[in-house]
Amino acid sequence: MEDEVYFAAKGSLKLKGVDDSGLKKKKKKKKKDIEKQMEASIRREATTDYPDEPTSSTRTMTQAEHRFMERRRKMEAERILKKASKTHKEKVEDFNRHLDSLTEHFDIPKVSWTK
Repeated sequence: MEDEVYFAAKGSLKLKGVDDSGLKKKKKKKKKDIEKQMEASIRREATTDYPDEPTSSTRTMTQAEHRFMERRRKMEAERILKKASKTHKEKVEDFNRHLDSLTEHFDIPKVSWTK
């Protein structure tokens, strides 16, 4: 038994027909980059919502529709900023305060009907 040589393969297993490029990790985006992207998307939506020259296939909006769309876009932007303003820790604290105010949340349910 001592004469036999044992071989142990080191490293990861190789699969046939699969490139050896491996998986690449995505880079994390900084908070400033995310804010810039949000502003850019809001600007893009503003330009796409209101066509400058109406074509025959699109109908023109009334003044009331323009005001409605503008107000809706502002409200949506405010809602996004409001949701993004709280950190995870603050959200958890608010949720815990809400659970503390509930009385039935911490009640022990009845298990047996015989007693």
